[in-house]
Amino acid sequence: MIHIKNATLINEGQLIPSTDIFINSTTGKIDSITSSSNNNDHHANVTRTIDATGKYIMPGVIDTHVHFREPGLTQKADMRTESMAAVYGGTTTVFDMPNTVPQALDQQTLQNKYDLAETKCLANYSFYMGLSDTNLESEVMKTDEKTVCALKVFMCHSTGNMKVDENLLDSLFSKYKGMICTHCEDECVVNQNAQVVKQKYSDPAQIPWSCHAEIRSEEACVKSTELAIRMAKKHNARLHVVHLTSAGELELFDDESVPLTNKRITCEVAPHHLWFDKSDYEKYGSLIKCNPSIKEARHKEALLDALLHDKIDMIATDHAPHLLSEKNDNYWNAPSGIPTIQHSLYMMLQFYKRGEISLEKLVEKMCHSPALCFQVSKRGFVREGYWADLVLLDLDAKTTVTKESILYKCGWSPFEGYTFDSNITHTFVNGQIACENGVVNENVRGQRVLFDRS
Repeated sequence: MIHIKNATLINEGQLIPSTDIFINSTTGKIDSITSSSNNNDHHANVTRTIDATGKYIMPGVIDTHVHFREPGLTQKADMRTESMAAVYGGTTTVFDMPNTVPQALDQQTLQNKYDLAETKCLANYSFYMGLSDTNLESEVMKTDEKTVCALKVFMCHSTGNMKVDENLLDSLFSKYKGMICTHCEDECVVNQNAQVVKQKYSDPAQIPWSCHAEIRSEEACVKSTELAIRMAKKHNARLHVVHLTSAGELELFDDESVPLTNKRITCEVAPHHLWFDKSDYEKYGSLIKCNPSIKEARHKEALLDALLHDKIDMIATDHAPHLLSEKNDNYWNAPSGIPTIQHSLYMMLQFYKRGEISLEKLVEKMCHSPALCFQVSKRGFVREGYWADLVLLDLDAKTTVTKESILYKCGWSPFEGYTFDSNITHTFVNGQIACENGVVNENVRGQRVLFDRS
């Protein structure tokens, strides 16, 4: 039994001081939660006590949108390295996207990813099934919703060439009863914008990185998101729109007063779209090139406001590592994607430090809401009988991102040299200490996530 003593618990809309949590090391679950005022020092079978006086404890972050690049792209990242970065940064559960090599477009390839994760992944995991032009009937419809997080649909070419057309989308939304997650950008709008830039700049080396916001524009996002929502409403499908980036998209979503568990259409935002804006391309260049693009400052302001007022339901990173050598190419060749999972909780804690979000809302959007939105079984909350996925925070300490501390296989982060005003001291995965004071326990293994779906 592990005894976490005298922490302030952040959970289910409350800050609860003087909380003791007992973790059953055998089952990996939370055995009991009690007040520190009770005489807990003599609790039976305690093998270790962690004094959390002055610290905060919260559920482990559930990141429902990552690209760990395995199989097939392991020069960029792999399940071991990226899950190490995840637990270092307080993320205990990840859902990985299907655009690997081979793409997860059939049940056997999907199962192969689960088999890999069982031996390599330090965080808990699930994997998306992908949609292509040919696999709806033969593979997608066989997906087990209780053991697979969702279906991923690319409505525009991004990475992996998995775009599908509107007729197939209509068929999908009419037939598939599970959760459909869409990357929404309109291909025609993006191509038209790209042609304008090509005419203006004949030399690719001269294209300013800020043009990315013009090419992958608000119009492209709004047009595609509107199509996805229209399809979902037409067929009463369960739709989740990933990584919103524009103010215009927010107007397409229904009244935020509807409880999350009653919503048929939900959405997420990535921390980097709250943090960066178009003016940052001058400093960071290709390092913050991602799809959909980082746009003008008014968009990040609208996105944060929508998150705080529940128009946006949750936070997910879209962690997407690429080699620095690839990123150093010209605009057309440099791939889109930012590695962020190691620092996503730090980023959101920095918003808290600035007075822009409460700890309760932060935990809601990074832990509770992903669990509710995807109907994750026994994770995302600090409750007795739930898996002991926990994060211990010191909000009075600082963390500087150094080259040596970056655990991504790609070896870089746009936050290198930045100092965050908080520190993650411990991460627990299924009751195991996966990271303690910056040292990752590589022997820890996560579990396949299950879902409470009828």
